[in-house]
Amino acid sequence: MAIKCKAKASGGAVEVKMLMKHSMETGLRKDSKTGELIPAHHITEVSCMHNGNEIFHCNMGPAISKNPYLAFTVSGPAAGDKLMISAVDNKGGTDAGEATIK
Repeated sequence: MAIKCKAKASGGAVEVKMLMKHSMETGLRKDSKTGELIPAHHITEVSCMHNGNEIFHCNMGPAISKNPYLAFTVSGPAAGDKLMISAVDNKGGTDAGEATIK
């Protein structure tokens, strides 16, 4: 899993955009060579922190497409502040990213 994140302040709000590289397997697809089910492997949680406070949190499931893109707008943070993004998948894998608000 890998996370790319951008954040831009405009008019008192910050728009955060993130792209997460992940296969997002549902557990329902079969391997074309063996015919066996490919085990489920998907992101379950994504959160964004600003100055130690969680400003965004979402739960995800297997119905989300490969390499999910998320965007949200939040008020409070300002240009120059840093946001910490983290994600967890159903197999316990984690990743984190950081964005400085422009």
